[in-house]
Amino acid sequence: MKTISTDTTERHAQLASAINDAAAIGKDELLGAIDLGSNSFHLAIARLDHGEVRKVASMSEKVQLAAGLDENNVLSEEAILRGLDCLHRFAQLVTEVNPDRLRIVATNALRKAVNAQEFVRRANQILPKPIEIIAGREEARLIYLGVSHSNASTDTRLVIDIGGGSTEFIIGQGFDPIETESLQMGCVSYTKKFFADGKITEEAFAAAAKHTQTELLTIAKRYKKVGWDNAIGSSGTIKAANLVLKELGFGGESVTLDGLLKLKKHLIKLGSIDKIDFEGVKAHRQAVFPAGVAELLEIMQVLQIDELGYSDGALREGVMYDMLGRLNQEDVRDRSVTALAERYSVDAKQAGRVMNRAARLFDEVKSVLGLSADSADLLRRTANLYEIGLAISHSNYQRHTAYLLEHSDIAGFSQVEQAMMAQIALHHRRKLKSDGLKIAENLGGRKLAYLCLLLRLAVQSSLSRTTKASPISLRVLSEDHWQVIVGAGLHEELIAEQLRLDAPNFAKWGVSLSVATL
Repeated sequence: MKTISTDTTERHAQLASAINDAAAIGKDELLGAIDLGSNSFHLAIARLDHGEVRKVASMSEKVQLAAGLDENNVLSEEAILRGLDCLHRFAQLVTEVNPDRLRIVATNALRKAVNAQEFVRRANQILPKPIEIIAGREEARLIYLGVSHSNASTDTRLVIDIGGGSTEFIIGQGFDPIETESLQMGCVSYTKKFFADGKITEEAFAAAAKHTQTELLTIAKRYKKVGWDNAIGSSGTIKAANLVLKELGFGGESVTLDGLLKLKKHLIKLGSIDKIDFEGVKAHRQAVFPAGVAELLEIMQVLQIDELGYSDGALREGVMYDMLGRLNQEDVRDRSVTALAERYSVDAKQAGRVMNRAARLFDEVKSVLGLSADSADLLRRTANLYEIGLAISHSNYQRHTAYLLEHSDIAGFSQVEQAMMAQIALHHRRKLKSDGLKIAENLGGRKLAYLCLLLRLAVQSSLSRTTKASPISLRVLSEDHWQVIVGAGLHEELIAEQLRLDAPNFAKWGVSLSVATL
């Protein structure tokens, strides 16, 4: 697929000026979001204004990451370099944003790429904050959050977002999603499958329609049963379609099914992507425009949508509103943890005991081990969920817990966060092995290994499942020598002996554990 480069120098200077002006008002009020989409990378910087997110600068570049995936889902070096070049430019624009107020999320192309971590590794050397690869349903939740805040309504709405490699469908009311789904179809992938030769034909539209019908089989009946009052679309494909329909006199303020049918005939009459010359379609979107129209047309026909509104709010706006919730102590991740614990009938009292014990141990050693507030949250949430695997089987339940944490759709969490929680939970019991340490450190460095060991201490000293059990405290004599002191109380000797027996496991992970009693 031909990639069109754009000179962004002047635009870059304008954005930098706008961001500097906003920072002068109050740097602590700035929020930033970077969305690494399959077709485009987007940057948005906003200022908090009386609790509302007011965008002060935004920038998009067509990177076409999905176009660089081969038949084995290996991301080409050329596509990686396109992405890194874009991120170099974005990184210069976020210097005024506090890293704690910046999130960088990646979607379908990096979800699919087997060498995604190679891209992430190189990109993280450029960016001030690590990239979060988010699951499809989490992407859908964030898109809905962006749309619902940008277009407030109490109606039940269907939101559709056609991206480069995936399309998200959300039914929600107010700010709350009811149904979320992400399907494997998008304007870039459809272009490669059905319009790769650059010709716009009836046959290409028919093939795209058939594929769309197949994908929609998984959700159409369920979504129609839930129902919606009105439908609204977001992101580039639907925006471009809306503009072109207006331009050709086929539509007004919204996308209509009748208008799309007329647009389909018009595109087929043109016959070639090279002949697309609409004001509403930027040069770098021309190649993927017919595929996007083909997909959107079939979606509206299958779901029986006659009219589709448009929202400027999308994923990056949703990311910022989600971040604002975290800053205001309204973190959706905590609600997700509570819901997951209830779903799997977790013993809430035991989870609370382990969580409190783990939190005390963490506070005693966080400075020496260089652990952050994010690490504290990760440990706290895992402690609440470490026994969810018991719902499957008591035998090796830590493995079941790890699997559920890593592979469930958990609102608010990135794939890396879930994988780290899975590692912490996996190693709270049974033998520790050197290959397990390697996996943990490759994922989250030495600090993740420390979190694994802290939860292990909290669980191993809470086996009696009572608040009267002897307390323990932890001293880090050096990073590789820890001393546990067991206080006076119930089962004091049993706890001390249990921890002494566990010392060889700690040694396998490079920590000498000594145990003392008062």
